[in-house]
Amino acid sequence: MAITLGTAFTACNVNEPAKQLEVSDNLLIQEWEGAYQGVPAFDKMKLEDLKPAMEEAMALNLKEIEAIANNAEKPTFENTIVAMESAGKAFDRVATYYYLWSSNLSSPEFRKIQGEMAPKLSDFYSKISQNEKLFDRIRTVYEAAKENPLEAEAQRVLDLTYTRFAMNGAELDSAGKARYAAINKELSSLYTKFGNNVLADEEGYVTYITKEQLGGLPESFVKASAKAAADRGKEGMYAITNTRSSMDPFLTYSDERELREKVWKNYYSRGDNGDEHDNNQVIVEILKLRDERVGLLGFDNYAQWRLQDRMAKTPERAMEMMETVWPAAVARVKEEVADMQTVADQRGDKITIEPWDYRYYAEKVRKAKYDLDSDEVKQYLQLDKLREAMFFVAGELFNFNFQPVPEGSVPVFHEDVKVWEVTDKTSGEHIGLWYLDPFARPGKRSGAWATTYRSYTTFEGKKNVLSSNNSNFIKPAEGEAVLVSWDDATTFFHEFGHALHFLSSNVKYPTLNGGVRDYTEFQSQLLENWLATDQVINNYLVHYKTGEPMPKELVQKIKKASTFNQGFATTEYLASALMDMYYHTTDPETIDPDTFERETLAKLGMPKELVMRHRSTQFGHVFSGEGYATAYYGYMWADVLTSDAVQAFRDAEGGFYDKEMADKLVKYLFAPRNAMDPAEAYRKFRGRDAKIDALMRERGFPVPKEM
Repeated sequence: MAITLGTAFTACNVNEPAKQLEVSDNLLIQEWEGAYQGVPAFDKMKLEDLKPAMEEAMALNLKEIEAIANNAEKPTFENTIVAMESAGKAFDRVATYYYLWSSNLSSPEFRKIQGEMAPKLSDFYSKISQNEKLFDRIRTVYEAAKENPLEAEAQRVLDLTYTRFAMNGAELDSAGKARYAAINKELSSLYTKFGNNVLADEEGYVTYITKEQLGGLPESFVKASAKAAADRGKEGMYAITNTRSSMDPFLTYSDERELREKVWKNYYSRGDNGDEHDNNQVIVEILKLRDERVGLLGFDNYAQWRLQDRMAKTPERAMEMMETVWPAAVARVKEEVADMQTVADQRGDKITIEPWDYRYYAEKVRKAKYDLDSDEVKQYLQLDKLREAMFFVAGELFNFNFQPVPEGSVPVFHEDVKVWEVTDKTSGEHIGLWYLDPFARPGKRSGAWATTYRSYTTFEGKKNVLSSNNSNFIKPAEGEAVLVSWDDATTFFHEFGHALHFLSSNVKYPTLNGGVRDYTEFQSQLLENWLATDQVINNYLVHYKTGEPMPKELVQKIKKASTFNQGFATTEYLASALMDMYYHTTDPETIDPDTFERETLAKLGMPKELVMRHRSTQFGHVFSGEGYATAYYGYMWADVLTSDAVQAFRDAEGGFYDKEMADKLVKYLFAPRNAMDPAEAYRKFRGRDAKIDALMRERGFPVPKEM
């Protein structure tokens, strides 16, 4: 689950032409043309154009920055901060293509370019963040605003800009700046290497099975696996790919224990196979460089530096929240394992529960305890109907209408991608476009994420939003429905929550479309809760063959089992979040990742029957970039906010579709993006700070007495 935010030091307002600098005829740097205020030319992009376009765009952006830094006029908000917000449009256009190739269409040819560009991009960012004249101007405006504060949005963008530069070494001396920039360059290459190593192991470890080995697997999964094998030249076989969307259902349903073990080990060994794609040493180098870099700024560790502008503020506060939940989660795992072992013993399966057994026997327990069959539930979870349900929710809460655009009217980068126009239901006003890229394929990174190709701003005229959701569902055989698990349906709603956050933006300046990492997951986690509302269940969760709505008895079973397996889900997540924090609060000179992971989890009392959701060597959130480094805890931080906010809807007269609550939801939690301090925004919505007790109750955990 991941968000792609705008680039660090340039505007996201990519459709506005660069006013004084001409660009070449390279397609990737050209202004976007066509309807909807112009859209990326995804159908015409060529990889050979990418590197020269990136280099040209960086050079243009640096010229813009130099012009701002060397302006002879006295620094003002308009000629410094607003000018910076306006800069970088050509770069943003090219970066859209670059990051699309990286996430959705990677190839050996692209990875070669990526390896060459990573240090150049790092240099580019450093030349901006360490431009002394530019920072002097920013600081002058910042100090002046202490005496005469600006209007709210202008003050917010000024504060964020100043803090961003200060956090990235703008106040260092020349030697410090040079080393800081050199570290960033080294890190950029290591991040690229880490991500590509994981991708290589996802592509390289495919398990092929025969018809005789299909025992227990649902029909829809069998058909999708047959297609996956055929697509790889293995007609007549069945491919279990090394991605979560394939691994998870296989481990849940397959009766073949030895194959479950093989698939489990393939997946959880990514980046940890002792070969050319092994990430252990890469992690060591990343940790040492991060530690050295923040040491230049006077911080004790990376986590201390990173969390200073987050909601948690300190590593200690983040750890305190996680450690409040951890004991209850681990205790629940012990109960779950005991239940599973009982089922295994009753079946005569002479085994002791191992990690590759957890999902399989949990499913047996679910059936025994709640008479709930996950495969039966899947029959009512069609991808297309779920999308319609999301559109319904968006209409009810946000007043949005989604209509498919005429085929061919908006360029797409793959035949699987579909596009919808988003308008206001009442006024008909155009808001933006929503792209959906739903299926897994070679070269596409695993997981699910949301991104924008253009963000809403008004400071140079109103700009529409180009948003995208990306998933890795297994593509079905021709004419077959895409059936997904309840967890995958929840993730689909989650990522759509990010898209709604983009589409509901009502900010003036590009920088304000960013976010505070331990807050940006809140809005998307909140939207997950509408999947289980009666309006969605009764109208969109229909049987893929008969069209009959989900029976009330099955709905009740789902709701009754809502806290089932929360030990597993919470513990595997928290283990990753805690490891992230321990990695970044420990002297890296003492860390060997394999040993450190094993020993730290042992000290925490990690149950042996499961592993971290993201083992260290495949933890892309943390080691293929910096967006979630020491911030993976943010999902639970956001979950505290989510549970508390959900309670507000439950208490409202109109429940989850209460009009007054929906208006407050949009006004305070979605539309402001980062134009308002998150804590203040939440208090405006709720009337108080969030409490953790709602989260504990939702997961079926005991609420601590002090809560």
